[in-house]
Amino acid sequence: MSKPNFITAVFRFLWRSLDAFRKIIHLLLMLFVALLLLAGLAGEKVTVPDSAALYLAPSGRLVEQFSGDPFDRAVAEVVDEGEPETLVRNLVQALDKAAADRRINSVVLDLNGMSGGDLPKLQVIGEALDRFRESGKPVIAVGDGFTQQQYYLAAHADEIYMHEFGVVYIDGYAYYRTFFKSALDKLYLDLNVFRVGEFKSAVEPLIRDDMSEADEKAARRWIESLWAAYQRDVESARELEPGSIGQYADRFVDGLQELGGDAAQLAVASGLVDGLMGRQEMRDYLIGKAGRSRRDSGNYSSIDHLTYLHALSFESVEAERPSNVAVVVASGTIVDGEAPPGTVGGDSLAEQIRQATDDDHVDAVVLQVDSPGGSMFASEIVFEQLQTLKKTGKPLVVSMSGVAASGGYYISMPADEIWASDSTITGSIGVFGVVLTIQKTLEKVGINVDGFGTTRLAGQLRGDRDLGPEARQYFQSSVEEAYRVFVGKVAGSRDMPEDRVRNLAEGRVWIGSDAHDLGLVDEIGGVSDAIESAARLAGLEGSDYGIKYIEPELTVAQRLAMQFIIKARGLARGAGIAAGGRRDSLVDRMVRSFRNEISDLAALNDPRSLYFHCFCELQ
Repeated sequence: MSKPNFITAVFRFLWRSLDAFRKIIHLLLMLFVALLLLAGLAGEKVTVPDSAALYLAPSGRLVEQFSGDPFDRAVAEVVDEGEPETLVRNLVQALDKAAADRRINSVVLDLNGMSGGDLPKLQVIGEALDRFRESGKPVIAVGDGFTQQQYYLAAHADEIYMHEFGVVYIDGYAYYRTFFKSALDKLYLDLNVFRVGEFKSAVEPLIRDDMSEADEKAARRWIESLWAAYQRDVESARELEPGSIGQYADRFVDGLQELGGDAAQLAVASGLVDGLMGRQEMRDYLIGKAGRSRRDSGNYSSIDHLTYLHALSFESVEAERPSNVAVVVASGTIVDGEAPPGTVGGDSLAEQIRQATDDDHVDAVVLQVDSPGGSMFASEIVFEQLQTLKKTGKPLVVSMSGVAASGGYYISMPADEIWASDSTITGSIGVFGVVLTIQKTLEKVGINVDGFGTTRLAGQLRGDRDLGPEARQYFQSSVEEAYRVFVGKVAGSRDMPEDRVRNLAEGRVWIGSDAHDLGLVDEIGGVSDAIESAARLAGLEGSDYGIKYIEPELTVAQRLAMQFIIKARGLARGAGIAAGGRRDSLVDRMVRSFRNEISDLAALNDPRSLYFHCFCELQ
């Protein structure tokens, strides 16, 4: 064995050994905590109090699908690492069930632990809060303070109370990106970029140090549309004068100065909150509204949304219905091969679609897309599997969530109908390719490469040599062909002339309402609307049909981990005002934004280095 190979083998062995040791320690830790938890739950059936508030306390980011391995997430819960996530559909289901449940007398909306969520997800939850209020029961929002995303949900409450040291921080939407060109130059790295589309700006951070005029022009349209939708929704929900939210943000500093720096009083004076209370004062107020807890006399009677759903599952076990609309979730960056939930693996998603295709109890399929795209090859694998599904005659409807752009739009095209929120980010019909070579870096430290090949192409794709002229032409031709394929498939699926598609393409990003006007989507609405439409297309309208989520198969350990997360969160929350817990600081948000940009770039693994990807998600 040569020396370099021996050293590599040693380091690989050490890494695998350390990683295995880490997993064993985490397993033992989780088993220990799980045993304590199960001991505390032994013999205790989860029940809903006779009269209680539904305690809605989203934790971390709002998502359509949990990301990563359930076991790893359970460990992270135990050691307080990683970012928590809350499923949108769990919140919506709990609210809809509670609206008709006589035991639930109100909703307490505690937003202290929610770190973020895009506007379409907030809109879905806001609509569910409005439906609950139509039952005649109140929604009371409480918080130490409110970020922009948190306040969107709070605005849908009947009453909003905040701590006297709190602030309602609404600053609008911003589109800033981190640019790496100068850093790459200093590292002597050559990033060979090939793209088609004037507005295909995904690669700009790698080849520029600032935003291009084309990117700014395209982004300004959808950013301003998002901000307009946010203001409209909040002002309507809170019954504020049009323009109030924009004025609050623009005059925030002036307003603070006028009130001696008292941000809480500014929120009250602006009509954003109804009153200021300390935590104990809030707790006493909620006891008067929801009743006193039998288990904790110092708190109000409540049940958190996960425990509530768990209790309902004990009360009625629904048998699988003969007719179902299947929902398959495509959430995250699209990558080649298998991938855990929260990332769209081309092979993984294709397998879930195949399961829905072969299931005799599935009459229609809804593909819920929340993805900025990614690998071209993986997108095509999903596209092909969706075409196979359609050949069976089962209707296919796409529901676009926060973002369904580039590859996210590509996998949406086979649908019979495409539904989007008016604030969904979509479009970005364009292609790029990226090839990294390190010959300048090697030369800088005294390493040179020399030799010959038997053909003109031989050795042109080595990472330690400059990309050869034939290789450059190969990549550019491949990108142009991929763009022609993309445009052609849009034209065919949307019944548009190709010239019109090219005018809408060029990598340009569109907001959902604009995409609807342009014919890129069919209807404006949420996932529930898409499910109803799929049922109607399958002839199930008005009949008794079920909704069946097609999820990746979990191992026994993973299922136990999922149950552990649900039970642990329920016990940790208990009842009453949250004690604060772990929440984002300004530094946390800055680090996460930078980390997400890096991880998006690191996820690029297409076998031909060709990508349908849009870096258009707001962090």
